[in-house]
Amino acid sequence: MMLRPVGISRRKWLMSMPVAGIALSLSEQSRAGSQLEEPLADSVRTALSSAIAQQAPPVPEFSDTASHMAYLRWLATMAQRLQPKMPDRDSRIEFLRTIWYETRRAGLDASLVLGLVQVESNFRKFAVSSVGARGYMQVMPFWTRTIGNGDAGVLFHMQTNLRFGCVILRHYLDRERGDLFMALGRYNGSRGRAPYPDAVFAAQSRWKFADFAP
Repeated sequence: MMLRPVGISRRKWLMSMPVAGIALSLSEQSRAGSQLEEPLADSVRTALSSAIAQQAPPVPEFSDTASHMAYLRWLATMAQRLQPKMPDRDSRIEFLRTIWYETRRAGLDASLVLGLVQVESNFRKFAVSSVGARGYMQVMPFWTRTIGNGDAGVLFHMQTNLRFGCVILRHYLDRERGDLFMALGRYNGSRGRAPYPDAVFAAQSRWKFADFAP
């Protein structure tokens, strides 16, 4: 058993250790880091504010039959893969419909966001990290102070959490000029370090679907 040096926080100590040496399972500890509170563009602020106002999950719309059929194939495949994590069918379908909508809205790959959710919360709606990040995508409470009334409880609402997570990741991706490795590092508060992005990329492989592109 390794002892933490005096004067070093638990988080910094864990982040300095090799991944293989961290004996915390995803079911016990989320991977959320300390995202930085920073000025937001008006478009980001608007996107986050609208998420708080919405209460119902989005209804998919399609321009043609082929797109609709591709979505249904994706939904059926992902629902089967997600079943061990979300046994309730209605919750599972609602979650995937929202993932589909929010990733398209933010210009992100659905498999990437599913991988991120797996790493961050292991698909636990009410997950809370040691630094206070909440929900599926482990969103830090300060985001609700930045664009709302500061009620962190809204981050346990599925669509709000997924909207915030996707918009924040898109924001970081734009800040990093398309560098996904660095953007994921920002999301986790470990910019420039490999363990977190590598974990997300590894988890993403489980959610790949050749017939679907967000």
